[in-house]
Amino acid sequence: MNFSRYEAIAFHREGGVLHATLNRPDTMNAIDDTMDRELAQLFIDVADDVETKVLVLTGAGRAFSAGGNMDHLQAVIDHPELFYNTMARSKRVIFALLDCPKPTIAKINGHAMGLGATIALFCDLIYAAREAKIGDPHVKVGFVAGDGGAVIWPQLIGYARAKEYLLTGNSITGEDAAKIGLINHAVDPAELDSVVDEMAQRLANGAARAIQWTKASVNIGLKQLAHSILDASMAYEVMSNHTKDHQEAISAFREKRPPQFTGE
Repeated sequence: MNFSRYEAIAFHREGGVLHATLNRPDTMNAIDDTMDRELAQLFIDVADDVETKVLVLTGAGRAFSAGGNMDHLQAVIDHPELFYNTMARSKRVIFALLDCPKPTIAKINGHAMGLGATIALFCDLIYAAREAKIGDPHVKVGFVAGDGGAVIWPQLIGYARAKEYLLTGNSITGEDAAKIGLINHAVDPAELDSVVDEMAQRLANGAARAIQWTKASVNIGLKQLAHSILDASMAYEVMSNHTKDHQEAISAFREKRPPQFTGE
């Protein structure tokens, strides 16, 4: 695997376990254009890498990923044609993650928001620090949760709970997320690395073909749902990019004031 092609993601190996770290700590690992492109390639490269048996994905600093980058969101408002590539890459990220035969573990060390949360929740196993926050706040910035949240949240916690979080944009702690089944386990921050490492090594030392083909079998249903939902939800997200409420939310964030939505 050619690590030199990556700028926004850092790597290290521990035997058959590859650790990939979203490496933009100064922006809480918000997904800028570079990181977006690299995430679209990451799971394809991991799938082809014979040395990697398990992938652990985490974030540098105090966040897993804060989700969308505000400068990028404004650029997409100003130049809507940029959205076409962004949406295509977001779709590739989800399907590359689902198609990757290697087990993937999300290690949510801090806040995981928006697309950051979506990527984490599509991983095969999800561990989080107890106080880490997980949420999909698209609606808080006048945006449709189009990049995968509408697919994965209902599958993990049911439609009623998923709608509560997706329609309000409210976040949930790692501890509460584990209680309702959104993630697998919440642990003390000091124990997060060791707990994830133990599971990663267990999977890496397991019967690789059996594990990979079991994952493939389980993911058939998720892939069918993603195929049936993503195009529509992303189209709605493109539409919401043209609304006055979305521009108001971005402006309010930059001006550090509450947004005044009008429904337009």
